[in-house]
Amino acid sequence: MTAICSTSRRIGFLVFPGFQILDLTGPLAAFQTANGVADKEQYTLHTISEHGGPVESSSGLSVISERALGVAFDTVVIAGGGGSLSIATVPSHCETIRTLSKCARRMTSVCTGAFLLASAGLLDGRRATTHWRYASLLQRQYPGTRIEADHIFVKDGPVWSSAGVTTGIDLALALIEEDLGVEISRAVAKDLVMYHRRPGGQSQFSEMLDLEPSSARIARALAYAREHLADRLSVETLAAAASMSTRHFGRAFRAETGETPARAIERLRVEAARVRVENSTEPLEMVGASVGFTDPETMRRAFVRIYGVPPQAIRRASQTRRSET
Repeated sequence: MTAICSTSRRIGFLVFPGFQILDLTGPLAAFQTANGVADKEQYTLHTISEHGGPVESSSGLSVISERALGVAFDTVVIAGGGGSLSIATVPSHCETIRTLSKCARRMTSVCTGAFLLASAGLLDGRRATTHWRYASLLQRQYPGTRIEADHIFVKDGPVWSSAGVTTGIDLALALIEEDLGVEISRAVAKDLVMYHRRPGGQSQFSEMLDLEPSSARIARALAYAREHLADRLSVETLAAAASMSTRHFGRAFRAETGETPARAIERLRVEAARVRVENSTEPLEMVGASVGFTDPETMRRAFVRIYGVPPQAIRRASQTRRSET
């Protein structure tokens, strides 16, 4: 059955057995709030599933859903959750997503909902993200997708994906901003009592640095890097620490961690620098040099890329917090 295409701002929140309830309710609340802030209904909201009817989440809470096909949606938001990896192997569910995509202006995912986008072929040749814990698995299963594991959300053409759980709200705010402008998006964030909004390129969280490669050799290279952050850590140096050829090391590192060696080292350095930025009065030049940044501007760009703000802003925020306690 094919959908009848429509241009209205109809949002379909696609769920499945075992979905994460916050992946649904977070973005749904953001769009609902946008209707109130805009003083008119900008969005019509529908919870949908392959067959319709009650769908039980991973927490045991069930929601009533409509059948996904038959009505077109401007935007489809695919929830993540524990059931997503098994649902991604069900051909009929993949076909449902492909059919929805034929009329949708935007296809989006929250958390491990990216596996469903990928299984339907919608991430082929595109950039995407997912929960940091599953980034390397997604990269291995769908090598035609470029996984940006250190991003909160990623937009690649009409396909958007976000990282774990609460980042679905960041994604929704970005979609609202694209539709209704920054002032409405900012007002929605204020009403939800949350930051407006974390930049898509901001790192998911420091836990991402606890990379869990499957091989002892890659783990050995990461351990070496953590102990020698102030040194020049070239791919050749890391490959030698792993007792691997440079070419093989680069491929294996990306496959097992979802990161390039250069990006992983940058994040390790930023994480180490942030601790000193927040808890000391050392000049930023000294902080950067202590963790291997060649100059303050390189460190500043890395902070902006990963945290969305420069180190000076993080230091000021830390000083403000201490003065208030």
